[in-house]
Amino acid sequence: MRKIRLKITGTLIPMFRRKLSGVDALPQLAMLGLLSGIVTGCVILIFRTAIEWPLRQFLPGHNPEAFEHLDLITRGLLPLLGAVALGLFLHRLSAQDRKVGIVHIMERLNYHQGYVSIRSAIVQFVVGVGTVVTGQSAGREGPAVHLGATFSSLMGQWMKLPNNSIRTLVACGCAAAISASFNTPIAGVIFAMEVVMMEYTIAGFTPIILASVSAAVITQAAYGSEPAFNVPSLTMNSLLEIPWILAIAVIIGVAAAAFIRLLDLCGRYHEKPLILRLTVAGLLMGLFALLIPEVMGIGYDTVNSTINNELPFWLLLGVAIAKLVITAVTIGLGMPSGMIGPTLFIGATLGGAMGLIGAHVAPNVASSIGFYAMLGMGAMMGAVLQAPLAALMALLELTRNPNIILPGMLIITTSSLVTSEAFGQRSVFLTMLKSQGMSYQNSPVIQALRRVSVGAIMERSILRTERRLSRKQARDVLKSEPKWLIVEGSKGPTGMLPAVDLARYLDDLPPEPTDTSDEQPEETIDLMEIPANRKDIAPVQYQATLEEALNVFEASQAEALYVQRHVAPMIQRVYGVVLKSDIESYYQYRKN
Repeated sequence: MRKIRLKITGTLIPMFRRKLSGVDALPQLAMLGLLSGIVTGCVILIFRTAIEWPLRQFLPGHNPEAFEHLDLITRGLLPLLGAVALGLFLHRLSAQDRKVGIVHIMERLNYHQGYVSIRSAIVQFVVGVGTVVTGQSAGREGPAVHLGATFSSLMGQWMKLPNNSIRTLVACGCAAAISASFNTPIAGVIFAMEVVMMEYTIAGFTPIILASVSAAVITQAAYGSEPAFNVPSLTMNSLLEIPWILAIAVIIGVAAAAFIRLLDLCGRYHEKPLILRLTVAGLLMGLFALLIPEVMGIGYDTVNSTINNELPFWLLLGVAIAKLVITAVTIGLGMPSGMIGPTLFIGATLGGAMGLIGAHVAPNVASSIGFYAMLGMGAMMGAVLQAPLAALMALLELTRNPNIILPGMLIITTSSLVTSEAFGQRSVFLTMLKSQGMSYQNSPVIQALRRVSVGAIMERSILRTERRLSRKQARDVLKSEPKWLIVEGSKGPTGMLPAVDLARYLDDLPPEPTDTSDEQPEETIDLMEIPANRKDIAPVQYQATLEEALNVFEASQAEALYVQRHVAPMIQRVYGVVLKSDIESYYQYRKN
């Protein structure tokens, strides 16, 4: 039994990691995707239970979304007290630990290769539950994405996988979280690639699909196979509706731009004390809750009522505007709320209101209110996230009706163009990153370098040796025919040279003297002094991607990197070396 364990830890796991360092490790990535989906599905079940159980106990009728039926005093005080409690909790944390949500995951992907801490997951769980339970205008999908990505990242860190694999695992966690939240596996896949990773790769699709499907299976076992909303059969009655659909697309594009702009403006107060900002957000939320209680919580009950044409025009319009304003203002002030749910809410109510106008003007032509509510939902999601394909897939899966594809494509692309081109607004997540002084690098070159670990291209034919050697020791060093010799110093490797240069130097030396008396001092060879094409070197970790390696080259001005890994406390094992030309050649080869 011990021999089997030693074989697994000593041979199979390193082989598994080595395979994952390249871009063609599809079976290994597929296995990781499946595990990620299962883990994320279980985490989302726990998260949803933590939200729904206290709400069922507290809200009237044991309905987890019945905030509207609370009395006036409770409606006004609950968001305020919740905001103060969240402010006190976050105030005790460092600025880095306060960061939560999809924006934080994108930051970790762009600047930290997808490494997320368990502390981050705990903070997200607490504030994710806290915002919804206390009646803030919040969604559960953003926190769910954070949790799914974090636990998938932690799985990769625990297995000590290369960083390119951890990035893929983070995408798997994002896809699985969206799939588990809405029961929309395809939309989860596209969301992870279009919104979070901002890249499409053949190798990435398989593990992300498996993660999305496995998470959906987990949540369907608990909640059933129905999607998040009760959507009746929908269809477009006539092509004459297309002009009105385009008009609605323009309106929703304007609303999305206003949402992003308002959130960005309120985000400029980030230098003010956090407790003050959250208290103001709680006061504003309390006022809105008194006047329009439908804005409290997730609001999917209102969305379902809109889809089934149970709400009047002025209520729909007022709720849409109120939800837009209070969500953008509170999140901008620092409330750690998810925004995907509110985005769908705004789109559904705006679309439903426009559908009522269409039904009043042309009752014989207009489609059902639910049809326009669903179109509005997809359009708002696509415009705010600047993710038209993810929005279209979500619309298709939520309606389970292919007839909605044509009008859905039309309204989603038009609203996204209005937001981005007419008003110059980027994705809300990129806007929030920019307000924090960060950007998201997603050029084709950067994407290609992030997909490969240094372990995939490093030269493994190396030998570590002391700086000073006798002739016999030098010949012994060359017996294994290494390509590079890494010269050890007092504090680790200090340089490297081609082994062939040492062999040439030995050939050029005069024959050793025949006198071997004790008085004859032994000749030593200094590897840092002999004629050779020596290179200055710097360390890079085995898990690092090629992008990280290039950053080390730039920071250290080294001519080569030696690839190392901690194998025990204070012990580093060197696995190979990488030249800058190796990275450039690899990219050129793959590109061609």
